[in-house]
Amino acid sequence: MPRTFFDRPVLDVAPDLLGRVLVRTTQEGPMQLRITEVEAYAGEADPGSHAYRGKTNRNASMFGPPGHAYVYFIYGMWFSLNLVCGPEGHASGVLLRAGEILEGQEQARHRRPKARSDAELAKGPARLATALDVDRTLNGTDLCSGDPAAPLTVLPGRPGAPGTIRNGPRTGVGGEGAVHPWRFWLADDPTVSPYRAHQPRRRRKSQEAT
Repeated sequence: MPRTFFDRPVLDVAPDLLGRVLVRTTQEGPMQLRITEVEAYAGEADPGSHAYRGKTNRNASMFGPPGHAYVYFIYGMWFSLNLVCGPEGHASGVLLRAGEILEGQEQARHRRPKARSDAELAKGPARLATALDVDRTLNGTDLCSGDPAAPLTVLPGRPGAPGTIRNGPRTGVGGEGAVHPWRFWLADDPTVSPYRAHQPRRRRKSQEAT
C-alpha cells in the first residue's frame, strides 16, 4: 500500500485496513495475515492513546512519518503492533488486534502451540504479535519502502464491504477514552477477539489501609 493510504485521519485508515494483508518476512520464510480487527488511537486528542501526554522515547515512532510500525511492550509480557497514520508530527496509529494467518501457519503454530485452532493463532493483539514474531526490533519499520524483503508490508487484499464492518468501544480502555467506538472488526469472522470492558485495578488491602 502507498504511503498516501496511511497519510489520512486515523478513523479513515482503521476500518479501511480490514481485509488488507500484512506480510511479515522472517528468517523462516514469509507469512501473510488478513487483518480482521483493529482499534484506532488518535494521539494527543485521545486519552486512551500512549501519545496523549506527548512525545516520549517509548512512543516516538507514533510521531514519525505515516506508514511505519509502532511496537510496544505491555504488562512486561507481550508486544503489540500498530501502524502509524496521519501527518508526521501528529501521533495517531491503528492497533492490529486480530487476523487470519493465510501463509506461514506452521511458523505461527510453532510460536503459538497452545492455540486450539488456526482461528486462534492471531486472535488478539498479543497473540498476533507472537504468531508473527513481532518485537521491539521492528519498531519504526517502514511498511511502504517497496523492498520485497522488508520485514513488514501491507498488500491491498480484499477490503471489507461496508455491510460487513462493525464498530464499538475499544477493548480494555477506561476513563474518557472508553466512550470512543473506535474498535472495528469484520462481522462473524472467527478470528475476531472477544470484547472486554476496562477493569480497574484493585488496590491491595495494605495500600487501602494506609
